[in-house]
Amino acid sequence: MESLLEVYCDVDDFWQGFRPHWYSHLLAAGEIKRVRVPELSESEVMTIVIDFHRSQYRTFKAYYTEHVLMHLRSEFPKLVSYNRFVELMQRMVIPLSAYLRQCYGSCTGISFIDSTSLAVCENRRIERHRVFRGVAQRGKSSLGWFYGFKLHLVTNDRGELLAVRLTPGNVDDRQPVPALAQSLFGKLFGDRGYLSHPLFEQLLEQGVQLITHLRKNMPNRLIPLQDKILLRRRTIIETVNDQLKNISQIEHTRHRCLLNCLVTVLAGLIAYCHQPKKPSLHLRSSEHAALLAL
Repeated sequence: MESLLEVYCDVDDFWQGFRPHWYSHLLAAGEIKRVRVPELSESEVMTIVIDFHRSQYRTFKAYYTEHVLMHLRSEFPKLVSYNRFVELMQRMVIPLSAYLRQCYGSCTGISFIDSTSLAVCENRRIERHRVFRGVAQRGKSSLGWFYGFKLHLVTNDRGELLAVRLTPGNVDDRQPVPALAQSLFGKLFGDRGYLSHPLFEQLLEQGVQLITHLRKNMPNRLIPLQDKILLRRRTIIETVNDQLKNISQIEHTRHRCLLNCLVTVLAGLIAYCHQPKKPSLHLRSSEHAALLAL
C-alpha cells in the first residue's frame, strides 16, 4: 500500500495544477471575493479524507479524533478541530471529483459495467428520513428494495476504474451507459439489466460492442467463445463493488448532508484507485489479443 506521504505528494501535485483554474473560476463566478490561505491546506484535507478510506476505522469521527489528532500531528502541524475539519471537507467535492478523473485507468478494449446500491437509511426509516429527501429515491437491486443512490461503474480487465456516475436509486441501469462509454472502445460486458437493442445500436455507433447474457424468455443466439469466456469473468466488477463497500466504506447511513455523502463516495473511489492490488483477469498480451479477436 502507498504510504501517506506518497498519497499526499500525488494529491499535492494535482492540486498545484488545479488550484489556479479552480480559484479563477470561483472569482469569476462571484462565489468568493478573494483567495485566503487556509489554516489546513486543501491538499492536506484531501489526503486525510482519502486516508480514512484506507484505514481500519469504521467512522470518520473516530479516525480523525483518535488517529489523526493523536498520531499525525507531525505530518499535519496545523490540524484543526473535528467540527472545523468537516466544514473544510465539504468544500472539496469538486477538487476530489477532478482528482478522481486523474486516477482513472486506461481502456484496454475489454471493459465491464455494473451498478451497486448506496442506501442512505434503513428501509423502516424511509418515511422519516429528511437529509436526502427529494434527492435520493427508492430503488431495487438483486438484494431487495433500498432508499438512496446507484453507483454506476466501468472497469477494465485490470480492475481499474474507467468511468463513474452517481444517480438516484430509481434510475434505470441503461440510462447513464452512453455517457459512461464515451471514452471506451472494444467490448463492454454487462449483466442482463443492460440488455437493450437501441442501446446496443447507440453504443455500436460510438465504437463499443455491448455484450450481455440473454433473458430466459428470449430466443437463443450464437455468441463467440471469447465473449462467453469474458461474460463468465464479469464477476471482476462485482468484486470491485464489494471492495468499495467493505474496504473503502463508500456506503453508510449516518450522513447529515449531501456534501458529506459525495465526499465519502469520491474519497472512497480514490482510495480504491490507490490500492496496489486490484481484482484482475491477469491476461497476457497474447490472450488479450485473442479475446478481442472477432
